[in-house]
Amino acid sequence: ENNAVEKIMEVLNGKTYTAIDYYEDSLLRSRDYAIPILRTNIFIIKDEDEPYIVMYHEDQTEMLLTEEEVKKARDASYESERLKNTFLNVLSHELRTPLNIILGYSSLIKENLADKIGAEDKIYLDNLHSGSERLFKSITQMLEFAQIEAGNYNLNTETTDLISIIQNCLPEHHKQAAEKNLEIKTNFSHKKIYVDVDVQCVENALNSLISNAVKFTHQGYVEVEVNILQEKGLAICKVRDTGIGISTKYLDHLYQPFSQEDLNVGRNYEGNGLGLALAKRYVEKLGGSLLVDSIKGVGSTFTFTLPLNQSKAFLTVNDKEELRGANKILMIDNSGETFELVKAFLKNSFTLSNYSIREFKLEFVQDSTFSHFIFDVDKNYWQQGIFICKDIKRHDPFKRPIIIISSEYIEDKIKEFYQAGATKFLVKPFGKSDLTKIINETIDS
Repeated sequence: ENNAVEKIMEVLNGKTYTAIDYYEDSLLRSRDYAIPILRTNIFIIKDEDEPYIVMYHEDQTEMLLTEEEVKKARDASYESERLKNTFLNVLSHELRTPLNIILGYSSLIKENLADKIGAEDKIYLDNLHSGSERLFKSITQMLEFAQIEAGNYNLNTETTDLISIIQNCLPEHHKQAAEKNLEIKTNFSHKKIYVDVDVQCVENALNSLISNAVKFTHQGYVEVEVNILQEKGLAICKVRDTGIGISTKYLDHLYQPFSQEDLNVGRNYEGNGLGLALAKRYVEKLGGSLLVDSIKGVGSTFTFTLPLNQSKAFLTVNDKEELRGANKILMIDNSGETFELVKAFLKNSFTLSNYSIREFKLEFVQDSTFSHFIFDVDKNYWQQGIFICKDIKRHDPFKRPIIIISSEYIEDKIKEFYQAGATKFLVKPFGKSDLTKIINETIDS
């Protein structure tokens, strides 16, 4: 008996030298786990003496319960992520589309009726438009922050001129600066500095930094300075102001989302506290870093780095040549709503022709009088839009810009459009300045 006990203990301790002739995995469970989950193990031990049968039970309840809990948690996480992405896409569409109409037509009313309405009505229109713009900015920031935090913000990297990006960003800040008698200065070490970046990311980061600088500066100036650090392959961009500065104790919280130094409801400065948090994340997505140097009551300097394009770096190039002999735009818009808005925005510069997806023909691509192709795409026509984009790129002898307009901000689809040949992607709502800026940028390219 003692010998048998020793052999059994060897089996239980995993030290036996015998073969396993039989193994049974028997699970007994109840729905509420009141009865333990048991695994039955049976071994036959063979040696020169009598064979022994060893049978023992393992309580698997805790292990299997843990596995089930992990699986449920994983499934719940996947479902939560799916629902969140669906919610963001639906929210983006449902908010951007009506905002596009409000912003677009309110700007046209302001422009067309400026000399025909009284001062009081003009104030109403100004408030309507500025309130809509503020709402759009907040919605966009919140949606993009959620996408970045969820890891769903994909980059569309291209080689582009950093100086041009900055010069395209500055006009939208001149009005606010002029109202405060502030000067926006620039100091560029080179005429052209080529970087490998996602243009939208750089624009968003720059606009946040410049907007903040103007907002928190009451006298003096805001300056945008660009240099290169050739040995490290970096472009160095600084946004400097003579504003109120940031206290030392707040610097550690500067890039936290929804964080502001003055959190009182009746504070003097508007904003949701996402601007700097987003700027830092945009720059880091591009492989750069964002640093701050600030003295309370003196001013702040935000410095960020971007990777230089090593093949072009800072070569001197000729000034852009205007696209000649082409003042027409071919647009594809099934509903016609966006077409009417774009036509109103560009009526003084371009003639527009509109076709539905079914009406569009490849022979239109041979018409040299069109300078651009603009395509309004909704979620029901993503695939057809990508096919048409590919066809235009393949058959266009003049390699003209293709601008995609959509209320849907889906990173994978945007990437597909760029791969198919799209030049720019414009998300609704957009204003006249947004559209004309893209038109000018694409003429430059």
